[in-house]
Amino acid sequence: MLTRASPALLALALLFATVAFGQSAAQPRVAIVLFSTPQNEPNSSALVAGLRELGRIDGRNVALEYRFAGGQPERLRELALETAASRPDVIVAFGGDVVPFVQQATRSIPIVMLTSNDPIETRMIASYAHPGGNTTGVAFVSVETGAKRLQYLHEAAPAVARVAVLWNPDHPDGEYRDIQAAARTLGMQVISLEVRRPEDFDPAFDAAVQARAEALMVVSSRLINVNRVRIYQWTVRQRIPLISGWGPWAESGGLLSYGPDLDVLARRAASQVDKILKGARPGELPVEQPTRFELVVNLRAARELGIVVPPALIGRADRVVQ
Repeated sequence: MLTRASPALLALALLFATVAFGQSAAQPRVAIVLFSTPQNEPNSSALVAGLRELGRIDGRNVALEYRFAGGQPERLRELALETAASRPDVIVAFGGDVVPFVQQATRSIPIVMLTSNDPIETRMIASYAHPGGNTTGVAFVSVETGAKRLQYLHEAAPAVARVAVLWNPDHPDGEYRDIQAAARTLGMQVISLEVRRPEDFDPAFDAAVQARAEALMVVSSRLINVNRVRIYQWTVRQRIPLISGWGPWAESGGLLSYGPDLDVLARRAASQVDKILKGARPGELPVEQPTRFELVVNLRAARELGIVVPPALIGRADRVVQ
């Protein structure tokens, strides 16, 4: 049975609705811009977890809005413009290939970037300590990690003299230069395998075979990481060790990796988002770099390759895959 509500009851209901709407509208909005999708960007969940640890709960006191290009680079410019036009309080840009488009789309909305490019070499920021403009964030790159990986390979397999390095010259970060310098010190030969497009991989692999490469080291970039399974399968067929900078490579079959924990850095990016929502200016927040690096050694891969990893190196490993 329907009854007519009293004017007082209607006024009270309207008041509650207005308050509820006001609370929802007052939620700060954080746009998360991804190259692929939320499901294919594993570090995005670490960002959300970091926000949660800081008391920023999606749907309760912050609104997280995912915008993604579905792996289509031609969508990035339009996606960045659409994101800026929606006027979020902060934009989080995942990847050095995404950040420039977001920076071009807005000079006023705060941007928190996560990039494996060198942000100074690519002119994303003025300096790490004083980024300037409307951008801050975290950079996954660090000086001499590439050289350190080559040293660990030398310790694990001292007979290896010819190392192929798979890298994308369009992804500037200085790592290849560090590897070259370290190779000269260690008396090793570096074979440069440049890839800029997916179709460059097979010719690069053929060049490695022709040069009689005894190991493959990868310099991480979007292109390299997307083709991780393809790269790993090739090293299995060639029966040569695979060396990388990020733990998942070693955990899924590479011989070893040495580099930062990207989930930790994504949580640091969450801290910067929180500071900006509290009033900090992004251009005055230093861009953070990794301060801790993990050595992951895959003994199962070593056994399959007939490599006996020295106990001293195993003892220094942060994680050992059996």
